[in-house]
Amino acid sequence: MSTPELNLAQLLRHPYEALVARLHDELAAAGFADIRPAHGCVFQYTDPQGSRLTDLAARAGLTKPTVVAAVNDLERLGYVERLPDDTDGRAKVVRLTQRGVAAASEGARIIAGIEREWAGRLGADSAAQLRRALEQLHDVVWPRASSGARNA
Repeated sequence: MSTPELNLAQLLRHPYEALVARLHDELAAAGFADIRPAHGCVFQYTDPQGSRLTDLAARAGLTKPTVVAAVNDLERLGYVERLPDDTDGRAKVVRLTQRGVAAASEGARIIAGIEREWAGRLGADSAAQLRRALEQLHDVVWPRASSGARNA
């Protein structure tokens, strides 16, 4: 089925929105119903040893207040903690708690399953070709890719 009336933004957005909706449905079923899409900026970009808020915001391409709101919410829910930064006594780092690590692991498992399912529907060659094209496009339009952000 061809959809020539859709522009590139729609062709990128619709699969992304479907993935996010399914991710959160499955996270809820796995016991993480309180995680919202807005929390993704923290789960995707927090280093295992912890990350400063300014680094999270830069990696996510969001403002610091936006990331602070997500961190505050996740801290209240028990998914992250703020700890002193070993390299700067004035600063804090955000680190996933044990519950946060469990949620991130479950999210990664769910996303991997969705990717496998979609690859099965597209065919292995088409899925690999799509991935290569999206990786190339990512590197062209998202220069922060070299900033050390995790792939999550």
